[in-house]
Amino acid sequence: MAFPGHGAVPPSLSYELYPPATPEAGDAVLRTIDELGATRPDYVSVTYSGTPARRRASVELIGHLVTSTRLRPVAHLCCVGETREGLDLLVRQFVGLGVRGILALRGDLPADPGVFRGELPFARDLVELIRGVEARHGASLAGGRLAVGVAAYPTRHLESPSFLHDVEVLISKQRSGADFAITQVYFDPAEYVRLVLAARAAGVSIPIIPGVMPTVSVRRLERLALMTGVRPDAGLLHRLETASSEAERRRIGVRAAAVLARAAFEAGAPGLHLYTFNDFRASVDVVEQLDLPAARLAGAVPA
Repeated sequence: MAFPGHGAVPPSLSYELYPPATPEAGDAVLRTIDELGATRPDYVSVTYSGTPARRRASVELIGHLVTSTRLRPVAHLCCVGETREGLDLLVRQFVGLGVRGILALRGDLPADPGVFRGELPFARDLVELIRGVEARHGASLAGGRLAVGVAAYPTRHLESPSFLHDVEVLISKQRSGADFAITQVYFDPAEYVRLVLAARAAGVSIPIIPGVMPTVSVRRLERLALMTGVRPDAGLLHRLETASSEAERRRIGVRAAAVLARAAFEAGAPGLHLYTFNDFRASVDVVEQLDLPAARLAGAVPA
């Protein structure tokens, strides 16, 4: 079955990776890259935040993806704590590495109000900066464009006055030049549907890709709730807490993620973005449970 209104367009598939913090983690990331690469994703996004060492690790990981794999990296870029000049330099560095996609994010504000928050206050300002670099470096891009993604929120952002305000913010990012959006994690299938309906009614036309996380750890779920303000599904949390083994927890998390993905596809989602936490097993299990590789080859919605 084809996507509603899109003919036989195959669903996209992408993953998020974190730069390794230790040599041991580096080995695990390389294994994850190999395993995820076997599913032939359209791209993998690489986070960029934290200490200068972690940021250098992000650039190094992107360089590895470009030079040593067939995977296409999309580089995260946050404007919090950054100068305009520094961000301009980073975008040019990404272009020089061969990156052709950037996920433009504001990032988390520092808890201390006295800490420098950066020269660009909003993600839409970062999108405009990226487009400015693109315009000046057309020769490096062979006359092409950078793919610029942004975040979308199925549930209200922690700092937002309302869900509808978040939709207005998404509109502003589209107007600044965003090409697509990836949602923050969510646990109720109706939340993705509500976001898409509200966004389309408000004039958002860019693809809105559901971001789904296979939750296989109670600790990770609780940490995620603390970081994002997204309330975890009570039933999922209970099933994970009472699971008898790690293998059972993985089955529970994979099943829950597959349910979210199927519901999003049924609602017309153009693809799927999986937050991996550098754990390839659960993400690959979700892809296989959806039979997504076969669906992508056939241009059909996963059953």
